[in-house]
Amino acid sequence: MAVKGTDLVKLMPKRTGCKECGFPTCFAFAMKLATGGVDVDACPYLSEEAKEKIRDMLAPPIRPVTIGTGDRALLIGEEEVVYRHEKTFFHQPGFAILIKDTEEDGEVERKAKAAEEMSFIRIGRTLRPDMVALMSEAKDGGNFASLVERVAGMVTVPIILMADDPEVLLQGLEACGADRRPLLYAVTKENIDALLPKLKEAGVPVAVKASSVEELVPLTERLKEEGIQDLVLDSGTRKLWEAIRDQILIRRAALKQEFKPLGYPTIAFPCFMADDPKREVTIAAAFLNRYAGIIVLSDFKEEYLYPLLTQRMNIYSDPRVPMTVEAKVYEINGPDENAPVLVTTNFALTYFAVASETEATKIPAFLAVPDTEGLCVLAAWSTGKFGGEAIGEFIKKSGIEEKVKKKVVVIPGLVARIMGELEDELPGWKVVVGPRDATGLSSFLPELAQKA
Repeated sequence: MAVKGTDLVKLMPKRTGCKECGFPTCFAFAMKLATGGVDVDACPYLSEEAKEKIRDMLAPPIRPVTIGTGDRALLIGEEEVVYRHEKTFFHQPGFAILIKDTEEDGEVERKAKAAEEMSFIRIGRTLRPDMVALMSEAKDGGNFASLVERVAGMVTVPIILMADDPEVLLQGLEACGADRRPLLYAVTKENIDALLPKLKEAGVPVAVKASSVEELVPLTERLKEEGIQDLVLDSGTRKLWEAIRDQILIRRAALKQEFKPLGYPTIAFPCFMADDPKREVTIAAAFLNRYAGIIVLSDFKEEYLYPLLTQRMNIYSDPRVPMTVEAKVYEINGPDENAPVLVTTNFALTYFAVASETEATKIPAFLAVPDTEGLCVLAAWSTGKFGGEAIGEFIKKSGIEEKVKKKVVVIPGLVARIMGELEDELPGWKVVVGPRDATGLSSFLPELAQKA
């Protein structure tokens, strides 16, 4: 539930109308504060206790946590809804690859390189994994520190440090450096006293592990009392349906009940829940839907990772905003003055389907893409954004008329009815009705080139 200005004004100091905050009244300041339009420090008379209480009231129900630094830093949490269609999900989960200190040097190097360099292009977006999770299996501090130091020198992606022994974990932190903001995994009820002094000093994000959701609560409350708030939660179960249940429970408690002790992002470990890579990727897909902030995999294999990255892109794209490409004329296969001009909409899926099919034919062409506000062909046509008048006006303004001699424009077969209207808008052009679907371009364009 959103905080109201009337709730905040009750915490204001005795109102004197000083206006030193820049607002005419304390109520006006409180109203602006409730919407995030001003910082609480703008009031010079609020006590530190009141400021802290107001900050706590205004904090997002799920705390944002940043792991790593620089361009590859990962921000998780800060979600506002249980279901994507209610608004949108903001911060996509990170995929981490597990590297153990018992693995061969060649395997360590291969995995680190995959985390750093592996990427895919889909509808104009670069999809890639996000993290490395370094695990102490040998339970030897020197061995673990050596692994951490080596991998930290190979990657710029965020790092998760995993060790059961607090001393080993802290040796890994020293080798990595707190300035890289690694995620320390994990604080438990058994080691919290041993780790607390160093955690307060390091100021890095911390994972909290328990044997149940209920057991997480006293741990997060104590860490918060000690000033450690960048937390990531692990309920501890490695059984799929129990883990998904816990993810849902944590999310709903934070968002629906505004239960602050569970208001943090979570981490999940498909790598510990399956030996078969197909089952592991299926489990990872379940955590993508419900609601992990970090998902740790045993390996990054292209045939398994790409579907997960695609699923993540689909879930974490804003349903209120269509995926679009820039409205302009694109050149495909090095077109010259004899090349035809194809027309499609700026809906990203439509554009890339047409562009990739055209590119595959090896036939030079211009691809004119007017602004249809991210609508597909039929939707754009039905709303008047992809008719003869709109297309004609775009072609005239684009400057393409000066680049082509034969002046052949190809419209999608789905909107063949606009042919006459477009001929009226573009005198001197030959309007050709193309295939109804982009896959038809593979035979259509060679035939068009032969006729030319």
